[in-house]
Amino acid sequence: MATGMIADQFVKDLILDPSTRDVSDVKHEVKAVASSSSADRAKKFLEECKVPEGAAAYGSYEELVKDKNVDIVYVATPHSHHYQNTMLCLEAGKHVLCEKAFTTNAAQTKRLIETAKAKNLFLMEAVWTRFFPLSIQVRKFIEDGNLGAVHRVIADNSFGDNVEKKYGTTHRMINMDLAGGCLLDLGIYSLTWLFQTLYHTLPPPARKPPTVVSAVTPYHATGADEMTSMILTFPSAPGPAPAGTPDGSSHPAHGIALTNLRVASDPDGFNTCRPAIRIQGTLGEIQVDGPAFRPTTWRFIKAKGQGMKGTGEPEVEEHKCEIPGQGMFWEADECGRCLRDGRLESEGMGWGESVVIMEVMDEVRRQGGVRYPERIESLEYPLAL
Repeated sequence: MATGMIADQFVKDLILDPSTRDVSDVKHEVKAVASSSSADRAKKFLEECKVPEGAAAYGSYEELVKDKNVDIVYVATPHSHHYQNTMLCLEAGKHVLCEKAFTTNAAQTKRLIETAKAKNLFLMEAVWTRFFPLSIQVRKFIEDGNLGAVHRVIADNSFGDNVEKKYGTTHRMINMDLAGGCLLDLGIYSLTWLFQTLYHTLPPPARKPPTVVSAVTPYHATGADEMTSMILTFPSAPGPAPAGTPDGSSHPAHGIALTNLRVASDPDGFNTCRPAIRIQGTLGEIQVDGPAFRPTTWRFIKAKGQGMKGTGEPEVEEHKCEIPGQGMFWEADECGRCLRDGRLESEGMGWGESVVIMEVMDEVRRQGGVRYPERIESLEYPLAL
């Protein structure tokens, strides 16, 4: 659903041979594409992506969800339209993979989940980075106790641009009618790293929502956030609690999520700054080189006294995780397995976690005074946007 840049990348990944990523248990077929502007645009999209013959091209989303050959719809529209478009799919009986940020607010996300449950349909937020082999390796490293007690995670996903020149006043990145701003578009990746390392690595009963303190700077021309910094306190974090902790079973951790439109995580474009993510525990530090949304390298640096080479030099474990494409096929593989196995919810990106993350972003916007137009935050459906 939609024919923009993100849909282009997703479809090109979808038609790649699964064996190039050592996958043999699921495969994907593009059955249809819909453009909100015209069927001709959808046909051109199919041609540009080199989709095998047989896929239908529609000039409306309503036509797409009526196609009986479609099992699951990938919603690749702007954030502002996710709620309406996903509801359209669910009401038509289609499973859905919806781009992040899931919706404009937590209330909309909850309503989508309620609808999916009631209709016995699969629904997942498309946080593709969560399904990278690199992300899975890092989470397992933490879960296995190799980092000790994790006390702090710092994650930055920022693009350094001349905002006035590149985005002006109408581009989706700064357009409030489209839920623009760096928080929902870029900051979601910074938050993804906080949550997948400090929250998701805990057993489900031990996961507790964080509190948040934030600072937001609005873009003078539209009011969208151009710089947002968040400090999250997770009441429970991975690893053993320090000796003498009152309950002796858990300890808090801080997660610092940064995002910015004017300065970049990688200012020279050559990764000279190295890590975009730092995960700090009592036994050392994991560093993940940027970009935060598509990393391919991570390393573990042991803490003092935890291990040194015979030369006395620091011991660093380097890990490289190449991606045979853009990397969006791994989230599609997860959807395929869930549908095959009759699961409505992904363990890797569950409904509850999506809601908690949306609630954090709601609170950040509340603290920063960022308000989207009422119509795109509404629970009313259907509603023309």
